[in-house]
Amino acid sequence: MKKKRAKSTVRTVVDAAKLSLVEKFYLEKSGRKALYGPAEKIPVIEVGNFPALGRLTALRFLEWVLDNPEGVISLPTGKTPEYFISWVKHYLRKWEGKSVQEELAQIGLTAPTRPRMDGLHFVQIDEFYPIDSSRHNSFHYYVTRHYLRDFGLNPDLAMLIDPGVIGVRPGEDLDTIFPGGRVDLSLRSRNPKSELEERQRDMIVSVDQFCCEYEDRIRQLGGLGFFLGGIGPDGHIGFNARGSDLFSPTRLTYTNYETEAAAAGDLGGIEVSRGRPVITIGLGTITYNPNAVALIFAAGEAKAKVVSDAVQRDRHVLYPATSLHGMPNARFYLTTGATVRLEERNLEDIMKAEAISDNLVEKHVIDCALKLKVRLDELKEGDEQGNRALSHLIDRTGKPLPELADYTRERLLQKINRGLEDVDNQSILHTGPHHDDIMLGYMPYIMHLVRRSTNSNYFYILTSGFTSVTNHFLANLLHDVQEFMAAGQFDEDQANGDLEPNNKSARAVEVFRFLDGIAARNEKMRRLAQARRTLVNLISVFEDEDFDNLAHRISETLNYLDTLYPGKKDVPIVQRLKGMQREYEEELVWAYVGAGPDRVFHGRLGFYTGDIFTEQPTRNRDVEPVLARLHKIKPSIVTLAFDPEGSGPDTHYKVLQVLHEALQIYHEQTGSSPKVWGYRNVWYRFHPADANVFVPASFNTMAIMEHAFMHCMGSQKAASFPSHEFDGPFCQLAQKLWVEQFGMLETCLGERFFIENPSPRLRATRGFVFLKMMELDEFSGQARRLATLTEGDK
Repeated sequence: MKKKRAKSTVRTVVDAAKLSLVEKFYLEKSGRKALYGPAEKIPVIEVGNFPALGRLTALRFLEWVLDNPEGVISLPTGKTPEYFISWVKHYLRKWEGKSVQEELAQIGLTAPTRPRMDGLHFVQIDEFYPIDSSRHNSFHYYVTRHYLRDFGLNPDLAMLIDPGVIGVRPGEDLDTIFPGGRVDLSLRSRNPKSELEERQRDMIVSVDQFCCEYEDRIRQLGGLGFFLGGIGPDGHIGFNARGSDLFSPTRLTYTNYETEAAAAGDLGGIEVSRGRPVITIGLGTITYNPNAVALIFAAGEAKAKVVSDAVQRDRHVLYPATSLHGMPNARFYLTTGATVRLEERNLEDIMKAEAISDNLVEKHVIDCALKLKVRLDELKEGDEQGNRALSHLIDRTGKPLPELADYTRERLLQKINRGLEDVDNQSILHTGPHHDDIMLGYMPYIMHLVRRSTNSNYFYILTSGFTSVTNHFLANLLHDVQEFMAAGQFDEDQANGDLEPNNKSARAVEVFRFLDGIAARNEKMRRLAQARRTLVNLISVFEDEDFDNLAHRISETLNYLDTLYPGKKDVPIVQRLKGMQREYEEELVWAYVGAGPDRVFHGRLGFYTGDIFTEQPTRNRDVEPVLARLHKIKPSIVTLAFDPEGSGPDTHYKVLQVLHEALQIYHEQTGSSPKVWGYRNVWYRFHPADANVFVPASFNTMAIMEHAFMHCMGSQKAASFPSHEFDGPFCQLAQKLWVEQFGMLETCLGERFFIENPSPRLRATRGFVFLKMMELDEFSGQARRLATLTEGDK
């Protein structure tokens, strides 16, 4: 009985929630209801794209500030707030101008004078521990720059988390107290074993005391008045990871693997972030003021699962954001992509659709078979019971479930057959945003494409990818160069002109000698080939062939890497060296399958800078080089990473838009219409209904992919910047996904379909690669739709 009363109370509070003027305006634009009960437990405001999400959030924040000029605010860090920050700055700068005033009038806000920002009390949400707050990858630095400075907040009213001053004595520093950044929280409950551990225990106690006082100060202010947060891959808000107490206070705590993997990019690798504690306000801190405006915002289909859990599940420690349920002013602000798993909204879309697409039917029928764990030809009338979306689709089509299942089965078979077809007489330009995207996306298919002598295969990587090479890896390369230079290993190469950067045949030698070293299991041969390429890269970057000068440059660079804190943005020279290493690795991969270095091209597009908020591509800087490459190769097929809105690194989307623009101009200039093959890899995957080609992957092709990755992608095999889904190298995650996709088809078609299939390729299949093959016109329409979803009306 108590459980029932608690749930009823939560629902009543949520149903009675009053939307603000900004929320009402955006809700009306969306054509949705705020709450689809009983499935949804918290109101949702839905917008079409990422910039619109930032705009909505900025307007709601400033609307609240107008009413609470001395209120308590807590704002997020990371990449998600990019548009929120830019829109707040825009409105504060142009508040009294005509266009902003007209926009406010449309919303119903009457505010001729811009909001007063200097009376607000700012509360930092979280911070890594230990970390120097002056480092650019600290959250202290982030909030100081983007909120205190750019929003005009009063620093004297800010509550910040600065680990470097908590318990630290004069003359001490955190690196000395916690070597390597390692903190053992078991010292709270065990006896120290050394003087260093005694000092570490005292520091942990000091941080615990700081957290207590931090929590108390927030409560003395009445709690948070306005909280804005993102939601992490495990559903965390702040650093309150999955499993956190829903009433937790501010504390020093460990997180989990998903959170550590997400933080690896900020901290310089999983080696740094793994096991590193954090200081975070608690879920109880956020909800202490029951009338607080508590907003969670999320963009893209990649967040749809954690959003669905947070919005539709009952309060539970496994879903931290459910702690907000029952707060009258708690909301989720979401892009359309982030709502795709909200059941009632899906049903509403089906009911309102003018026509029911084959893909939609296929998706829901496949999902039904997978949920029931039966073959498609085993689905029978009545299996749709309890599945409102599928039941409505059956009503709309007028066809019983078994008939829809037969149709779906035929479509799956057609897709498999397309994946078995030979591709001949094609000029194929394989493109990737980063240096491992192509192989992780569809290398089993490439193994067949490159074996057809009538095909011409080219590989074009559009960014330099330097952010995924660790300082430690580059330092090891430089040490090898020092060793081999000192032994005179490169003297003859220099005399013969083999170290000149533009000597293409010599560059090819470095590739094939490395591969010879793999075949011979000769580590020194590999190291020597790698070191020579690194030396050539140094000559190119420093524009100096003198070995003595280069030795000095190497020492300087090693000293720089040794004194650099992990995660700091590199100077341009180091960026170039890291990027050139990735380029060498890509040449190795494709030479491994028979494509020479002359078939591998390096784009180095200018929008890729390594900044947290990256630049937008431009035509002159980014599109024109790609257009020139299209004119030179004249491809009949172009492959590209085809991720949905807000999924995977934003580099993927920006590269896609560059390619779309270049292909459109190329078509206008030549009349040529290359086919487009879209692939996905470890960042997001196709639903079987959304792909139209299924390529079988055997043990052999998957083993080749892993062997090539682990031997050629030297900077990546340690998985320093892994996916939050898998603790290991990307090649193993890619194989895991292909095997899962095989499992889906095996469920739908039956195990015997593969065991007894007349095709030896299908009998040998243990994985499937999903692709979407499109004519240029179809790709153009999808790319424009994606641009609308991602960019909106900026």
